[in-house]
Amino acid sequence: MNRLGTKRIETERLILRRFTPEDAKDMYENWASDPLVTKYLTWPVHESVEVSKMVIGSWIASYHDGGYFNWAIESKDDGKVIGNISVVKLKEEALAADIGYALSRSYWGQGIMTEALKAVMDFLFDEVGLNRVAACHDPNNPASGRVMEKAGMKYEGILREAGKNNTGICDEVWHSMIRSERTDRKNGN
Repeated sequence: MNRLGTKRIETERLILRRFTPEDAKDMYENWASDPLVTKYLTWPVHESVEVSKMVIGSWIASYHDGGYFNWAIESKDDGKVIGNISVVKLKEEALAADIGYALSRSYWGQGIMTEALKAVMDFLFDEVGLNRVAACHDPNNPASGRVMEKAGMKYEGILREAGKNNTGICDEVWHSMIRSERTDRKNGN
């Protein structure tokens, strides 16, 4: 595994980059303070921009670790930070990672998160050298599962009452892609 850390990635509509302290206002206003965005996440709504500043500060402090991957999702259209996507669990010995993400409600339904997830998966496979990338969602949040499917992940199954989010104990619906499937997707197979 190449411990490259969070590197800048550019897509058609997005810039995925490291967070900076200046992103706290966008984070707070665009997704972290929205109870609909955070409903199925594992962290609570931010009560103030100060909370967002503290969270971003801890993320920035972790960027020195080459095994830390956490991107701000910046819209090329307006330059706003509209979400984040990160490796929430890295299993170096298995060359595997679990991904988590959040996106401003104003950008839902536009394929933004699918675009970001595809780009991050490509980076993790091609540059970091991972063999497996996975993600899970609450079954009551099927839109998140559609993001995973559109990014090319395959449905694996449900772990019953295996997780906890802001709604309480919940099932986890798992999707993943392994390197050979990703190679097939890139080759049009």
